[in-house]
Amino acid sequence: MTVLQGLEPIIRIRDWRMTTAELLYHMPDHPHVLQAYVWQKIDHAPDFPELTRFLEFWRREIDGPLHSVRVATAALTRPAELRYANGVFTLH
Repeated sequence: MTVLQGLEPIIRIRDWRMTTAELLYHMPDHPHVLQAYVWQKIDHAPDFPELTRFLEFWRREIDGPLHSVRVATAALTRPAELRYANGVFTLH
């Protein structure tokens, strides 16, 4: 066990992720037209309470009804990715 592997549980924030949601919604004045809105925040996976809170706010306060929501997440910290280069390229 290396030192970094021993420290990973301490420095890594478990289950907190950068969450991005793309919302497609119907425009209030033109219901047949879809508009996109992108929302991004750090949220706790897998329940995503911040995203759930935002979607509840949207349904309650915004006139444009939601068509669809697409969610993507990425871990805030992850182990370093190292690999050896196959060659060295020199430019002027």
